[in-house]
Amino acid sequence: MLGNHLPSSDPTVRRDLTVLYDGKRKPNKGARVDDVASTITSDSLTILHKKIFIPNDVVTMVPKRSDRAGLSPPRYITVYEISLRARLCFPPPAKLIEISKKCEVSLSQILHRAMSVTVGLIVLFRDRGAILTPEYLSLMGRLTSDTQGRVTFRSKWLDIRTRDPAKSWSSAFFLVRNDWAYLRSGGR
Repeated sequence: MLGNHLPSSDPTVRRDLTVLYDGKRKPNKGARVDDVASTITSDSLTILHKKIFIPNDVVTMVPKRSDRAGLSPPRYITVYEISLRARLCFPPPAKLIEISKKCEVSLSQILHRAMSVTVGLIVLFRDRGAILTPEYLSLMGRLTSDTQGRVTFRSKWLDIRTRDPAKSWSSAFFLVRNDWAYLRSGGR
């Protein structure tokens, strides 16, 4: 029993992670981004509803201990809290997708700070009547990746030595009902 959570009945969660390598399967190298349990609780989801505008028509659900980000229940999609904190709306801005394609990076690899900076620059350029291109972004800084594949933004002028406050961003996810009829009717 972990804390106040009951042990999971899902056999994939309860498997012994210390089993010796038998040469047939790959050894466990730690949890992948889409293979961790969610740390979102009903209280934190309520707080998230208050901080970030989520319409009342959108059905959200706190994942069970056995739910994983990569295997959401039928008719639900996975939403990371960090994406909402970075003001990433859905669908993502076309410029952000263009920049990520040019840099050969998927959106799920980009850390909170890099996402905040990039989306902030896109909004700043749009407010000023300009268009942020990958070339302009490369003049201001560059997207770099570490050994684990996470991507951050390194500025050419500012040396900001801060650590991402959400170290375990991959475990802070919740589920949203995939209701495309609502989105087509004008919901945001």
